[in-house]
Order: sequence, then C-alpha cells, then structure tokens
Amino acid sequence: MQLDIMGARVEITESGCGGHSALLLHGWGCSAELMASVQHALEGSMHVAALDFPGHGKNGTALPPPEPWGVPEYMEMTAEVIRRLDLAPCDIVAHSFGGRVAILLAATHPELVRRMVITGGAGIKKPDSGKRTAKQQLYRSLRGAVNLAERTHLFGDLPGRGREALVQRFGSPDYRALSPEMRKTFNRVISLDLTDQLEKIKAPTLLFWGAQDTETPLWMAKVMEEKIPDAGLVVEQGAGHFAYLERSATFLRVVRSFFGVDERPR
Repeated sequence: MQLDIMGARVEITESGCGGHSALLLHGWGCSAELMASVQHALEGSMHVAALDFPGHGKNGTALPPPEPWGVPEYMEMTAEVIRRLDLAPCDIVAHSFGGRVAILLAATHPELVRRMVITGGAGIKKPDSGKRTAKQQLYRSLRGAVNLAERTHLFGDLPGRGREALVQRFGSPDYRALSPEMRKTFNRVISLDLTDQLEKIKAPTLLFWGAQDTETPLWMAKVMEEKIPDAGLVVEQGAGHFAYLERSATFLRVVRSFFGVDERPR
C-alpha cells in the first residue's frame, strides 16, 4: 500500500495477524525487502508493517522527499505511519539508518513505541579529535577553492563540475550513487548526533551488533547500552554491519523472545 505523508510517498508492506504490532525500519540505501526474513518470522504472531523510506526502496527508484529531509522529518513521517495504521504502541526492528529514526522516535514519542531492537544502528558521532589526515586536509582545501569559485561567479559551470569531481574522488560509493537532492538529505541525516536523545528513551531496547561492524563500530553500541536506561547488548563475533542477516537464525530467535511472541508452528 502507499501513503502520502508530509508531501512524500511511503510504500508499506503489511502482513500477519492480530496481537502486538511491529514496524520494520531498513538501512540507508536499502528497502523493506532486506527486512523480509524478519517480517516472515513475526507475521505468524503479530501484525507487521515494513516501510520503504522516501528516497529509498526497491531498485532505488522510490521518489525522494519533496525537499531535503533530516532525521527529524523521517522520524515524524514514521510517527504518522504508526498513527494511520493504528500500530501504537508498536515494537520496532531497525537497522542502521533505521536506527537513527527509531532512536529519535522513541525519545520524542514514547507513547508510540513498546520495545525496540536496533541492529547496526547509526546516529552516534565520534568525538572530534581535531586531527585531520592528509586526505581530509586535501579535501578541505579543494572544497574551499570550489566554494570561493562559486561565490565569485567567475568561472561559469566550472565550480559545479569541480564539486562533482570532489564527490567522485573523496565520496563513499553510497554517496557517489546518490542524486544531488538525496546528497543534501544524506548530509542533513549524518550531521545530527543523537547521543543526547538516548537517555530519553523509555522503551526496553535490545542492541544486536556485529563485532566486526566497520560502518557503525561496536563502540557505538556500547554508548547506546550505557545511555539508554533499559538496554541490553548482544554481540556476534565474526559478523559485520548486516549482522541481523549474517546471523539470521540467532537474530530472529532473540527478537521473538524479546517481543514475547510464540515460536512459529512447524
């Protein structure tokens, strides 16, 4: 089904029976399809909804937000999904970027969230040491030159081409693949540090992490475990950023137990 919320189109897949509801939130650049195993594991005992965030989705073809969004806009959109589908208070399973949204949602609208499972969740910034690598220093210098050229309007479209060249040279593969508009959204998303929101979370929270996660390193999970009042951490050795898929059987067993749902009949 589709919902129009805050000027954006939201794709939602629903399944399952009555009882408690669960909402599944995917990571950046992914889609609800990567949450299919979780949905299948819960739908025998719960009403499950999985959404595609605006600007994401199957084959990357979903429409972007009407303007560059940050985490607060994605969070309010998600809150409205919960209200319109009458899911509250719901259980949440969130991966990576979905974890950013879930953290802010639980901190801002505690009445909408019963329990949360966050795996490879993003949103915690490493303290800035003030040191810069040679690559970072070069990027900052070149970016400054491009910014100056844009302000002076002396070089036609050269600054625009120069900015794209910087993206292609210094940007991550995910960032390079984004449209110019979604890059603005991406920059807004990653600029927000959610550390001060963690202590506001009232929902019991389970953190499921890969010890070898290089995208959202284990130290982030430990910060979340320390600051969320009712949190526990499960660490999977040898697993990475997609630990919930790499250790699917363990993850699903833990989620079902944490949510208090019966095992699927065989």
